[in-house]
Amino acid sequence: MAAHDIDRIDHSVLYTTDMDATAATYEALGFTLSPLSMHMGADRPGGERRPMGAGNRCALFGRTYLELLGLFGDGSVDPWNIRPLIAQYEGLHGYSFGCTDVEVTEKRLRSAGLSCSGVLPLQRDVETLDGVATARFQAVHLDRALTPEGLIHAAHHLTPELIHQPRYLEHANGATHLHSVLLVVGDADLEDAVARYALILDAEPAAEGPLRVLPLPLGRVEIVAVSAFREMLPEEPVPALPYMAGQTVAVRDVGAARTLVEGNGFTTRELSDGFLVGAAQARGAALAFREV
Repeated sequence: MAAHDIDRIDHSVLYTTDMDATAATYEALGFTLSPLSMHMGADRPGGERRPMGAGNRCALFGRTYLELLGLFGDGSVDPWNIRPLIAQYEGLHGYSFGCTDVEVTEKRLRSAGLSCSGVLPLQRDVETLDGVATARFQAVHLDRALTPEGLIHAAHHLTPELIHQPRYLEHANGATHLHSVLLVVGDADLEDAVARYALILDAEPAAEGPLRVLPLPLGRVEIVAVSAFREMLPEEPVPALPYMAGQTVAVRDVGAARTLVEGNGFTTRELSDGFLVGAAQARGAALAFREV
């Protein structure tokens, strides 16, 4: 595979206004979650870091993770204009792509007309076995006008060891990494969306049945037209278009994962390569499990 400055889906972002209920759901799905960590960030390069009205808990896998992002406060602090997104529905509204050199990624995205954010600082305090430490990141945000599906950015971890702590990496469901994310678009918008993500990721799309797939060294973006999605998963909602409809995690033993998930009260649907928990039960985004 050709070299990428973006080399993985670093994490997905599921937005919620009820962190307690969402965290309880994902723990029941078999994930070990990190403690709540509140975000500090700047809205411009070199800007002052301020509270962002958000905090997260994460299911961490070593290089990728699922982020449950809770919104806190009265909404007056919303630097990335997140709340209008969840006014449509609570669920997946963000992808973060991992990059090896944030300056290289920023330059490429800016040259392609996809971003003008510059390199932005982000930090949050995290608990460690030695006390509280500050995890630091750098991010490049995509122009929101070009990503109506949600907040998309590329991120570089400056302190990955503070995020992917060994004590959080083992999960009762056997999850090992974030395998893919699924974006649903209008039928007439499919080709434009695929071309846009091919440019964002510097990846060559391929067809797999109704899916258009953009592979990365770790993880992949799947895009599907809404008519095909409704045929694939007729029970699943489509509250808006475009719609970040779901995500897939890889597990060591899909049978054992399904036994655990169903034993905790979830209804599952069999897939050709695993099983699915629908968006209604997984807090707004379908969650698939597959053995890889």
